[in-house]
Amino acid sequence: MISDQMIQLVSGSSAIRAMFEEGKRLSAIYGAENVYDYSLGNPSVEPPLEVKETIIKLLENEEPNFLHGYTSNSGYEDVREAVAAHLNKKYNTNFDYQSIVMTNGAAAALNIVFKCILNPGDEILTFAPFFTEYRNYVASYGCKLVVVPANTETFEVNFEEFEKLISPKTRGVLMNTPNNPSGVVYSEETIKKIAAVMEEKQKEFGTDIYLISDEPYRELVYENIEVPYVTKYYKNTFVAYSFSKSLSLPGERIGYLAANPEMADYEKMVAALSVANRVAGFVNANSLFQRVVPYCLDLKVDIEIYNRNRIDLYNKLTELGFKCVKPVGAFYMFPQTPIEDDVAFCNAAKEFNLLLVPGAGFGCKGHMRLSYCVSHDTIVNSFPAFEKLAEKFIK
Repeated sequence: MISDQMIQLVSGSSAIRAMFEEGKRLSAIYGAENVYDYSLGNPSVEPPLEVKETIIKLLENEEPNFLHGYTSNSGYEDVREAVAAHLNKKYNTNFDYQSIVMTNGAAAALNIVFKCILNPGDEILTFAPFFTEYRNYVASYGCKLVVVPANTETFEVNFEEFEKLISPKTRGVLMNTPNNPSGVVYSEETIKKIAAVMEEKQKEFGTDIYLISDEPYRELVYENIEVPYVTKYYKNTFVAYSFSKSLSLPGERIGYLAANPEMADYEKMVAALSVANRVAGFVNANSLFQRVVPYCLDLKVDIEIYNRNRIDLYNKLTELGFKCVKPVGAFYMFPQTPIEDDVAFCNAAKEFNLLLVPGAGFGCKGHMRLSYCVSHDTIVNSFPAFEKLAEKFIK
């Protein structure tokens, strides 16, 4: 018999994946070129050529167990040293190799943090809108995700609600910047205010409250926006990072967790993270791609391809009357739906072969997420479908 917990998790499984599967069904009927799939954040831009060249070079110069052997629980020390040095140079931080755990992407990084800091009944706070899987991650540890309601005019942090919702049960505050699904990037001022609230609450409750920053989209920002590095502003901080988007390598599941050396009980936490990385089940990060990482730390994909899609899609949707906060990071757009029932609206959009994801799963009913990491032809060719959709729902 399936466990009660898994029955609950399956019932709340991702609407994103469901819409992606619907896209495959419609493509088989109408042809892929006639289906406009904005459901899945699967990078459409090719990885930098240097990634392929590095892989080939490593394979051609392979030494016994250098590429395919077991690693330590936290990953190869020289790779972790390279990541730490890169962060220190770029952001003026003070990491060393012990601060870094190589992981199977940012999702694994988040989960080993939760494994280390949560006891059943604890709470993690996050800000709406948020990545849909956060609920399942937290629930799998017998804990509760507490959602700070969104300020839907800007998708900035609702500080009044944030202060009210932190409690003695709060073990962590999980934020995602650049944000999936809104594309908002938190400013330095916002980060400082979050840190100040958390410092005050730590003193009030006499507990450690961790700031966990989920940052797989750090390199995907536009309009000269800067993404502050959060360890500068708060001691009890973790940063979860993935190369899935910056290098277009989502299927390789390679990323890392950075733990602030100034956090409470740092040495014990480092030891716990190392063990958590193994007992979580996915064990160690991919051995070959760990070796690729040091050669590619300063690389990123050509984000101007995404930027062109961002501008053209935003301009078209707003021209048609859709209300939308202009995204400045990641590759998502999160417009309001013209009717309150976002699920019904996204189902109606399928009539025009438009695959959009309802906002309810992201903690914001009455919105829809569009992943614009698609070909520019898909963007342009979808405009007539959006025109028909707007004609039906926007007066």
